[in-house]
Amino acid sequence: MDLTRRVAFLAVTVLALAVLAVASVSVGAQAVPPEEIWRVFAGGAGAEAESIVRDIRGPRTVLACCAGAALATAGTLIQTMTRNPLAEPGVLGVTAGAAFAITLGTVLGVTGSQPSRMALAVGGAALASVAVYTVGRTFPLRLVLAGFALTAVLAGLTLALRLLFPDALDEYRYWHVGSLAGREQTPLALPLAVIVVALAGAVLVTRPLGGLMLGDSVAHALGARVRRVRIAVLVLITLLTGAATAVAGPIIFVGLLVPHLARRPAAGSVAWLMAYTMVLGAVLLVAADIGSRVLLPTGELPVAVVTAFLGGPALIWIVRRHGAVAL
Repeated sequence: MDLTRRVAFLAVTVLALAVLAVASVSVGAQAVPPEEIWRVFAGGAGAEAESIVRDIRGPRTVLACCAGAALATAGTLIQTMTRNPLAEPGVLGVTAGAAFAITLGTVLGVTGSQPSRMALAVGGAALASVAVYTVGRTFPLRLVLAGFALTAVLAGLTLALRLLFPDALDEYRYWHVGSLAGREQTPLALPLAVIVVALAGAVLVTRPLGGLMLGDSVAHALGARVRRVRIAVLVLITLLTGAATAVAGPIIFVGLLVPHLARRPAAGSVAWLMAYTMVLGAVLLVAADIGSRVLLPTGELPVAVVTAFLGGPALIWIVRRHGAVAL
């Protein structure tokens, strides 16, 4: 795909994200027409519309964009580094590690602030990613099996803690299913700042990561410091997954599906793949969040249920197409 087509595809995805962002602010229990949204920012809207747009749906839409971009980029980094089309933070246990760490911190009473919750999520994601990568780094299928096994173990431990300490975990019950509802009321500055910095870091590692895709020996010949690149990528995966999970809860399959949607138009370019992934990840999660509000006649579905509904068939398709073959 030539440069013009790549730029055109990126422009279309950005336009789609803008349209979905407006729809996300408009759709809900009380609809807000697009012209009313414009008046909110122009200073001529009513107090009720002002509150809905600025205090509730606006921050929620920004959170969906950042969390979607973070999870999708983490998936791209994992798939590219391991050359494994089945790799994804949720599938490989990284998301479960962050969720378990927050659950354990809640039981111990150390999650009273956003920084402490962030630290726990990032620490849990780091331990899980290192454990799974250490066990399964040599074979793609082994990596996936190790991730599934760790996810099952951590999910069981998390459930056990919730059953043993129901009072301490009462406020986190809805968080554990992965949702954006009500998250706009929590402090978002720290997790969103971490996500933005980590996304910038992902852009910086695209060149050495492209060499790593061709194998360690080729990467060495191209001047890449393979060990440092792997460590940097693991740190970025941990930050992106940990920050997104800390604020939105465990949301899986975004990092699995989006890189496959972006790979063909990227045509082998890691830099363009990363750019497409960031935008398409935001598009997918914003669209899933809109769906979570309208699929039920009353109430909302957790957004993680919507992404799982999309990701389950996608996982089957990817397994049938790629099997255990590396990228």
